Amino acid sequence: MAHVVQPLDQPSNYKDSQQRLDRQRQNEMLGKSTTLYVGNLSFYTTEEQIYELFAKCTTPEDGGGIKRIIMGLDRNTRTPCGFCFVEYYTHTEALASMRYVSGTKLDERIIRCDLDLGYKEGRQFGRGKSGGQVRDEHRQDYDPGRGGWGAQAQRMEIDRRKEVEERYADAQDGPGAVAGGGGDWKESEQTQGKLKRGRSPDDEDDSARVGQRTRLDDEEAERM
Repeated sequence: MAHVVQPLDQPSNYKDSQQRLDRQRQNEMLGKSTTLYVGNLSFYTTEEQIYELFAKCTTPEDGGGIKRIIMGLDRNTRTPCGFCFVEYYTHTEALASMRYVSGTKLDERIIRCDLDLGYKEGRQFGRGKSGGQVRDEHRQDYDPGRGGWGAQAQRMEIDRRKEVEERYADAQDGPGAVAGGGGDWKESEQTQGKLKRGRSPDDEDDSARVGQRTRLDDEEAERM
């Protein structure tokens, strides 16, 4: 019966892909590790929230406690991208967190914990092409806690919008395009108005002669 239920503090098959160690050597190091890898965090979860939760498994009376927390960051924006490392002072505390914290909710998300071989500088940054985690590169669902759509889906949407805008611009400039709001017609009318000939002295003399002839015709009609 001892093998029917798997212990909750049993390390998973998680392995840092950049660690060149065989499985046996890795298990030996995990058996002494005081570091946890914490995944599936919300981008908006703070270091203070993480400390408050994981401090529940510390034993200060035995010289334990949380040594430090390293927040995972987007490589380009230097903003949280959904994971962190929690370092304890003792291996027992790390195992207790795996048993009691892993699988619980933080910021309405089920988080997961795994023993880690130990934090090294540079591991705080995401390894995805867009700067975040690799899992968020290929994600096709909408996750508001992790930046919305996955990185590839966002790039596809941006490309689609650019294509639509380019097609619209071509339709406006191409053959048979509809004039935009009559602006061209108004400009043509203004140009024609500027080209009209101004009045000259000869035009004024002609107007005077026409007026005089009209008065003579009126007087002749009264006599008759």
